[in-house]
Amino acid sequence: MSAPSPKNFEPKAPVQLDPPKDDPISLDELKVADGSYEGRPVYVAIKGTVFDVSSNRSSYGPGGSYHVFAGKDASRALAKSSVKPEDAIAKWDDLGDKEKEVLGDWYTYFSKRYNIVGRVVGSNP
Repeated sequence: MSAPSPKNFEPKAPVQLDPPKDDPISLDELKVADGSYEGRPVYVAIKGTVFDVSSNRSSYGPGGSYHVFAGKDASRALAKSSVKPEDAIAKWDDLGDKEKEVLGDWYTYFSKRYNIVGRVVGSNP
């Protein structure tokens, strides 16, 4: 099973997004934002930018098709269109140009649908 292609960037229904935040988010904070903890948001990071995907908990929460991305920087998995847990890591700088382009597409896709709530501490912009 592979992740869908993000070629259509515009959401089907308009999304009202908050201004992006640049709050520092530690790896520990990110890890517990995987949908497993009642009352906590669900976050997915891409290239160090943290998106709040709580509005799509059914997909990113426990049992969801994309839960593997939740609470992690899923850059490599998204670039490779993979839902393998071992690919859901922040390392993406060694990928080929095509995979980096796919990752950029995913960043654009997420940025049009989900609020940016911060940046993973220690990540490179």
